Order: sequence, then structure tokens, then C-alpha cells
Amino acid sequence: MHEKLRIIIVERDRDRAHLIVDALREAGDHQITVIGEESGLARRIADIRPDLVLIDIANPSRDMLEELALASGPMERAVAMFVDRSDQGLTRAAIEAGVSAYVVDGLRPERIRPILDAAIARFHMFSRMRNELAATKAALEERKVIDRAKGLIMRAKGIGEDQAYALLRKAAMDQGKRLPDVAQAIVTAAEILG
Repeated sequence: MHEKLRIIIVERDRDRAHLIVDALREAGDHQITVIGEESGLARRIADIRPDLVLIDIANPSRDMLEELALASGPMERAVAMFVDRSDQGLTRAAIEAGVSAYVVDGLRPERIRPILDAAIARFHMFSRMRNELAATKAALEERKVIDRAKGLIMRAKGIGEDQAYALLRKAAMDQGKRLPDVAQAIVTAAEILG
């Protein structure tokens, strides 16, 4: 945590929240906001747009845990959750909800910095993986559309695959469009014309 971060702490107990804030201040100069009430949490987090959400709850229920995790926007930012007790089901629910760090045995000031560093690193790693997966899926879908368009051109013109691809590529270049976009237009036109 070397850069200045916007951090939200979700903690009902005022004294405990002050201990966490003090520990975070020792770890660096961060912009810290404490939220003591879970109602409206998602809206408040969206308004502040923090880099990290730190949730401290003593005895979570599965519903409370999932609600807090989802409200904190785990796909948009790192979320570290500290609990006093847990079981396998709660741990799994937290991880599946996207929590970056799920720490059992509560929050102790001396553990904050390494845990938050790990949570941020894990969040960035999973974010990269999600982006790579999305890009791979998009490329696969584009490939499928191009192959369908080539098939349509081959049947309509009675030509081979290489020639169909060359025509498709030429059309894209002539129109100043991406190859997948021209291919999609051909597939859509064929669907409409039947």
C-alpha cells in the first residue's frame, strides 16, 4: 500500500473503527471513510468509489456476508472481510461473492497492511484474468461469425474458403470497418433474407 488509497471501512462499533483507522494511518496516508450502518451501503460505496472496502463483522450469517460482499462491489474494487468465526460454507460464499481477502480470527492492527496488500494484489490478478477471459470469449465469438460469413460467401459465390476470406477482408478494408463487423453484417443479412 504505497500509493494513497480511498478506503471505506464498514464497522458498526465506533471504538473498533477508530482502531482500524489508526492502523491504516500507520500504514500510509490514505483517504479513509467509516460507514457504521449497512443500510444504503451499495449507494454510498458507489458515490465514494473507493479502491478498497474493508468489512469487519464478528459473527456473519451467510445472507449478511453475501449482501455486504455484493454491496461493496467486489468486481470493481478489492474487498477485505475480517470475521471472528467462520465455517467452510461462509468462506466459500465470501470467495464466490468476489471477496479478495477473507480473514478469520478478526482484525488486528498489526495484520492490516500485509492483508490489504494481498487483497489488492489478488483483486488485480483476478481482474486481469476476468479481462483476459472476456477478450478470449469475444475473439472466439468473432471467429465464429467470420467462419459463418465465409460459409455464406462460399455457398453464394461457389468459391473456396481462402477466396471467401479474401473477399470478406477486402470488403472490410474498402468500408473501413473491422472484419468481424462486416462478417456480422453478412450473417445478419442472410438471416433476414432467409
